[in-house]
Amino acid sequence: MIEYSTLPAEPGCYLFKDKNGAIIYVGKAKNLKKRVASYFQKRDHDKKTRKMLSLAESLDYLVTANEVEALILENSLIKTNHPRFNINLRDAKQYAYIQFTDDPFPRVCIARRSEGKGQFFGPFVSAAERDYVLSVVKRIFRLRTCKRLTGRACLRYHIHTCSAPCRGMIDQDAYREQVKRASMVLKGRSRDLIGELRQEMAACAESQDYERAMVLRDQTQAIERLSGKQDMARQVQGDEDIIHYLAHAGNIYLMLFQVHHGTLINKKEYIFEETPDMLEEFLVQYYGENPVPSDLILPSEVDATLEEYLAVQRGKKVTITVPKIGAKKRLLDLVEKNIEISFFGDRIKLEELQEKLALDTLPEVIECFDISHISGTAVAGSMVQFRNGKPDKRNYRRFRIKTVEGIDDFSAIAEVVKRRYSRLKKEHGTLPDLVVIDGGKGQLSAARKELKALDLPLPIIGLAKKEEQVFVPGHSHPLSLEKKEKASLFLQEIRDEAHRFAISYHHLLRRKEVRQ
Repeated sequence: MIEYSTLPAEPGCYLFKDKNGAIIYVGKAKNLKKRVASYFQKRDHDKKTRKMLSLAESLDYLVTANEVEALILENSLIKTNHPRFNINLRDAKQYAYIQFTDDPFPRVCIARRSEGKGQFFGPFVSAAERDYVLSVVKRIFRLRTCKRLTGRACLRYHIHTCSAPCRGMIDQDAYREQVKRASMVLKGRSRDLIGELRQEMAACAESQDYERAMVLRDQTQAIERLSGKQDMARQVQGDEDIIHYLAHAGNIYLMLFQVHHGTLINKKEYIFEETPDMLEEFLVQYYGENPVPSDLILPSEVDATLEEYLAVQRGKKVTITVPKIGAKKRLLDLVEKNIEISFFGDRIKLEELQEKLALDTLPEVIECFDISHISGTAVAGSMVQFRNGKPDKRNYRRFRIKTVEGIDDFSAIAEVVKRRYSRLKKEHGTLPDLVVIDGGKGQLSAARKELKALDLPLPIIGLAKKEEQVFVPGHSHPLSLEKKEKASLFLQEIRDEAHRFAISYHHLLRRKEVRQ
């Protein structure tokens, strides 16, 4: 039986393999865990899927930043590995590109292949996405789409989506500046362009050219909305290897992504003991037996002699990059994300939470309480439990508030905490490593008072919704925990699940009241 319960709830691609390790099927998913689980929970599969599952002996996966990248990665993996159970589309067309022609006044159009003269951007896996990007670029930068300059203004000029070079309404230099700016957007350099536009906008406002300033403002806002970039398929000639690693408990967990002409085609994983020069040692050993790419993307600098060694191995120059921003940095971050999920699962966020809260033990079992009501009616409480970083729904609990009238979240929290832990204490049940209260200092104080009355010195914190502030007993100010830190995001995930569970019970109680 293939184990899928530890898969991440992230977008990406999953690979079923046979007993020989050969890939027999590649699929994409918005949520890897749910998608793979569906194969084993459904009973009405078609004949082909049943056959594939009967031959599948193992499962591998790659996490991507979003669903679009998963589509691109799926396409490249299928074309590289030719899995037996994927549809064979030998004659299928490649994904389309957006092209700027090499005319004096370049026109923008769709190209099926990145061949010929001009600039090409893409590929775009979705026709809807491609058409949206194309329409926005045409509208923002007012570029022409007509095949010939007829000397007659068309409808697009009259609705202000073309600058009408056919009528001489814009000179060649100004038009090419617009083309240059559009290409910056399509290359993923939106941030640089936005900075330029804002400077120009400020200058126009200062000179009281408010009409031009408004045009630049609209362009800036449109570009910001369009600034998402696909990093799994980029216009790159040659091959790249992207390497990242994490050190943990004396070991190095390293992952290597192989990229061919801008498209990710494979990943490799390694574990070895940590040494001072471990990265350089790995590179020497690995590339002594494997092909050396034209570009190598690394998380840290290496000795210059290594670059010479790699160039000798390849027979040509090798470029080593340690990116700080841009598409290459995002790919490096993606490798790191895959390492965390592949090797550690949820342990990293548990360890960070232990460190941030100064807990004596790893918080393997966490229980979180929330209260839900509408104008003080049908007050309900919920408790969710997370075990080893994941929801343990078998141990979720619901509470109908019995001793509190009206709106009194403090007393309601106190009631559910008392009921939960007095029962656990009476039954000698397993206590959690951490208790989380949805609320600020007031709710935290009420819950802690009940724990003290039960003589249960459990670690307890409060998480206030508005600013995601973490409060601990004995401190009037919240902990200095950033919202985007792993520990904070984990606490928010737990709190949101408790809130969802409380709301669902509250709705159930409301429906019962209506029926009565």
